[in-house]
Amino acid sequence: MANLENGTFKKLDVVVVGGGLVGSLEALFLAKRGHRVRLYEYREDIRNTPQARGRSINLALSIRGRTALREVGLEDHMINNHGIPMKGRNIHRIDGSTYIIPYDSRTKQCIYSVGRNYLNGLLLQESEKYENVERFFNHKLIASNLRKGFLSFQKTDTKEIVEVNADLIIGADGAFSAVRKEIMKQPLFDYNQKYIEHGYLELCIPPDSNGGFQMPPNYLHIWPRGEFMMIALPNQDCSWTVTLFMPFTHFKSLDNEDKLLKFFEKYFPDSIPLIGKQKLIADYFAGSASPLIAIKCRPYNVEDKALIIGDAAHAVVPFYGQGMNAGFEDCTILNQLFQKHHDDLAKILKEFSDTRWEDTFAISDLAMYNYIEMRDLVTRPSYLLRKAIDDVIFWLMPKVWIPLYNSVTFSTIPYTQCIKNRQWQDKVLNRSLLFLGTVTSAVGAFYVYKKFVGLS
Repeated sequence: MANLENGTFKKLDVVVVGGGLVGSLEALFLAKRGHRVRLYEYREDIRNTPQARGRSINLALSIRGRTALREVGLEDHMINNHGIPMKGRNIHRIDGSTYIIPYDSRTKQCIYSVGRNYLNGLLLQESEKYENVERFFNHKLIASNLRKGFLSFQKTDTKEIVEVNADLIIGADGAFSAVRKEIMKQPLFDYNQKYIEHGYLELCIPPDSNGGFQMPPNYLHIWPRGEFMMIALPNQDCSWTVTLFMPFTHFKSLDNEDKLLKFFEKYFPDSIPLIGKQKLIADYFAGSASPLIAIKCRPYNVEDKALIIGDAAHAVVPFYGQGMNAGFEDCTILNQLFQKHHDDLAKILKEFSDTRWEDTFAISDLAMYNYIEMRDLVTRPSYLLRKAIDDVIFWLMPKVWIPLYNSVTFSTIPYTQCIKNRQWQDKVLNRSLLFLGTVTSAVGAFYVYKKFVGLS
């Protein structure tokens, strides 16, 4: 559907399903372009509800997410008034000693710990500044005809049925998307999901007796233990959100207080006085480990009528800190396509669907790899040596050699290009090492030969 008729702007009627982070941000982008936006959310208004257990309380905001927030005028507020900068990884050994691995020793860039509820509430609050945005909570999607732009919702409180029609339907309703479920009925839709064998459970380190942080706050703290790990991100109230990642079999084996305490005394002894024994026991047994899923699918659109973005299109495991950032980047890219194609939905949705999937598949693979790096490789000398080499070359040739983590986290280079750059770097280093090995061997052989000839 072209959005220019006789040279005049035609306002689109857009329904966004999902009022979470990505859905509420996309509503702002569309509202700024002058379109009518109706935002439907299955849950209650998050601004009026407590944090739901089992969902990550805080998230890592990096440049891709910041770029999107900048476009809607919220970056400065999040960075200056809310976000806590994390400039590197603070690695905790079993003996309680720690060491720091900076994210960016050259330019000192950092990522920011931000509250999920706070950011979601801020985005929703910002949408209230636009008269062309309506918000509907407690609405569950129960039926649709995407090709006709038709949706049917049921109010979860009154059970009333609400039917709506739209020029465009955007599904931003998370990893278990109801919109994607409808798209899966379309022919030629490819879908793959993978649950990893590891789950996660959230604990908490409270503030100290003076209301301050118990650990240095400007780091992502990691307790890598090979097959499993624990991480901690700082919160604005000086507490820490602690997340334990490990195989479900391990979680099931820790089925009483004694086993839990012995496990922590063996693998995370320095965390016990930080959390507190009783709080550790209470938090651990208050819930159960949650699963982690990665989703790859394509195409993301149904003709010029429907599109899925964010976790609905490409849920990833959380180990690269790019789930929210990749979803926010979807919104940035969509906005660029709206500008490029003058709001022509057929061209916009086709180009987004044809091009975005390669990068989302790439970040999914990177996130899987980074779990191995965080829980195991960061403790190995080979990893530290490679990082040191990357950092030195990055210092010398910053435009030529960008380390993988820096390109993913501190640039908007497409994820696929980040992987290609890393593969090229691996080849350069392997060939350099081969050359040095050959030269060393040749020099050694020469001196042996001279010594042999001299003796004879």
